[in-house]
Formats: sequence, structure tokens, C-alpha cells
Amino acid sequence: MPETLGIVGGSGLYEFSELGAVERITVDTPFGAPSDQVLRGTLGDVTLLFLPRHGRGHRVPPHAINYRANICALKKLGAQQVVSLSAVGSLREDIHPGDVVIVDQYVDLTKRRASTFFEDGIAAHVTFADPVCPALTEACAQATVAAGGRVVRGGTYVCMEGPQFSTRAESMIYRGWGAAVIGMTAMPEAKLAREAELPYATIAFVTDYDAWHQSEAAVSVEAVLAVLKKNVELSRRIVKELAPRLPKAAESPASRALEGAVITTEGSVSSEARARLAWLLEHRRPASP
Repeated sequence: MPETLGIVGGSGLYEFSELGAVERITVDTPFGAPSDQVLRGTLGDVTLLFLPRHGRGHRVPPHAINYRANICALKKLGAQQVVSLSAVGSLREDIHPGDVVIVDQYVDLTKRRASTFFEDGIAAHVTFADPVCPALTEACAQATVAAGGRVVRGGTYVCMEGPQFSTRAESMIYRGWGAAVIGMTAMPEAKLAREAELPYATIAFVTDYDAWHQSEAAVSVEAVLAVLKKNVELSRRIVKELAPRLPKAAESPASRALEGAVITTEGSVSSEARARLAWLLEHRRPASP
């Protein structure tokens, strides 16, 4: 059975003209409107759902993105796995602007973003020790190589609140943690994808050295945009190479993340919570008394 892949496009990527049989879909969710309409089309045998995280024209700053609505919209439209395309800053000397990092861990430093679907009448705790799907990340790495990108396999993504860039002191602290890259959008997106039982991966496109690098100019919007323009075409090529390499979502543990995770007993789940999460829980039963 062909897979359905959700792509969340980051800074610089707001359209995806490579799709066939294209339609734009407006999706209503219990959490409000997603960042934009979802572009649905085909890449070979794969159905692709493309959602620009910041909206077309980059209208939505990272701290104001409705992450819950975005993931919910993709799930409701049939996404079986999700790949995030994200612009990041490098925290390591050996990771250069223009490189592509296939992230395998995250540190969440966000402060005021709704980060769960489970609240107000229902509680769940999903496993998140390994936050990305290994088979999907390997497919992303292979696709990056095939597309002509310089790939770094593995690395921790520090997600800050933004929208301001880091201070130099903060940047040095993150380097001391051994993190690889820093950005503003991976969280709570990755957490919500896990709750939605969607295997997830981040393809991180390095645009700068953040603020720590003494011999480089401090990060600026102008510098980031210059590299972004080069990365947009690469990201398109990567997605085209990824489509025929997609693993089967059903084989990922993430596709069963809610098994045993809902701890509210069935009789205690509020009617409001049932209605709000019908799109997610129709095949899952809460805990027995």
C-alpha cells in the first residue's frame, strides 16, 4: 500500500511545485486553524501533504505557530509519517553553513507553547526517549546524499523559544552540552507527532554558526536568507529522492505510541475530550478501570 507523507516546510520553502494532481485543502481542527492550507499531491506512488509551517509568505513567527493544529491537520488528511524541513544554526565547528543534519535528539527550551493533545479531561504519557524514527531518518540521510547534499548523520537539536537569536553566552552553553544545531521550531512539533502516532524526522539545513563563532559575523536575517535560497532547491531535491525510499510507517514503534499511554480510565474521559480527540483515538481505547 503506498504511503502518505506529511512534509512541514520551514523558512524559505512555502510551495512545492513538483507535485502532481495538486489540490489545496483547508482543514478545520479542534485546536484552530493550521498555518496555511495543505497542499496535497503525488510524487510517484507517494501521496504528499505539504504544509508551510510559517504560512505562505512567512506570516507566522515560530513562537506563534499553532503546532497542534498543524499536526492534527496532517493526521486528519491521512499522513502516516512526517518529515520536518528546518533552518538551523550550527553549534559545532565541523558542521558548516550549507550542511544538512539528520537530527536524532532534541532539547526543548520553549516556554509558552501548547505541547500536548491530552488535557482537560484525558491524560496520556507517550514514550519519547528516542524521538525520531530510525528507518525514516536513514531514508532522509540517503535521500540527502542522492540529492547532492553534505549530510551529517545524527545530532542534538536545541529548540529555543525565539523569535530573537541567541546571546553569545547562551550559544556557548549549548555548545557545552554537546548539541549540534539550534533552531526555533522542532518543539513541540516532534512531541505532538509522537502523540499522533506519526513517525517523525527532522532534516535540518544549516544557515549559520549561531552566535558562538568568534571569527564569523553574528547571525543576522540577511546572512540566513542568503543560505536559505541555496537550501530551498536542495530541500526540493531531497524530498523527491525521499519519496521512493520511504519505509513502511506501520513498522515504526511510533505508529503504536498510544498503546498503553492513555491512563485516564474509559469511564472517566469527558465527552468534550472524546469529541476533541475523535480524530486520534477512534482506534485506541483508554485504560480499563
